[in-house]
Amino acid sequence: MSLNYLTVPANTTSPQGLIVLLHGWGANARDVQALAPYLKQPAYQYIFPEAPFPHPSTPAGKMWYDLTPDLQFEGTPGFRDRPDVSQSRQQLTDLLQTLAQTTGVPLSRTILAGFSQGGAMTLDVGLSLPLAGLMVLSGYLHAPPAAQSAPPTLMVHGIQDMVVPITAARRAKNALQAQGIAVQYQEYEGMGHEISLLVLEQMQAFINTVLHSSVNTPEETTIG
Repeated sequence: MSLNYLTVPANTTSPQGLIVLLHGWGANARDVQALAPYLKQPAYQYIFPEAPFPHPSTPAGKMWYDLTPDLQFEGTPGFRDRPDVSQSRQQLTDLLQTLAQTTGVPLSRTILAGFSQGGAMTLDVGLSLPLAGLMVLSGYLHAPPAAQSAPPTLMVHGIQDMVVPITAARRAKNALQAQGIAVQYQEYEGMGHEISLLVLEQMQAFINTVLHSSVNTPEETTIG
């Protein structure tokens, strides 16, 4: 099986890079496809994969894996070996490798990004691939990372997030940095579980840094 996806083509026959953006739990590819114009990167091709599993209560929604009502994001929930997580991990990895072949854009010119559960999948898959960068929006970490080196990583989270608590983002950031992974981390006061205009601006800046520049210099900052 392969993942279905939507795409927004670049304004050139030879895209300068790929931006792959994963939706969250209960959403779908169209939800994140709407973000493309706000990122203002017309020379890049956008790919919006659709998660493989139907959401249990949202007719048009999809999920990368099921969530239990008692899930504690700030702990270590042990997702790594679950069958649904393993299937999504393999299919997403296969898609990224296939895109490198079909588009002619290497993984080193590809940014993987995701919101919420899509952010967790971004870390799950992206930490072990030679990508240009990762963007984790209101996301969390499935388990302590095994990677000793990884792409530059942007993590953005709202302090008032009532879905994935800010403690989950802070724990993930600390775990990544403990492995020596370069993390650009920002918290936003007054922001909940959402992708705000401030986040879109931060994404633009990160894309410009890792794809437009040959030197990556991420740093940790906190807003709010």
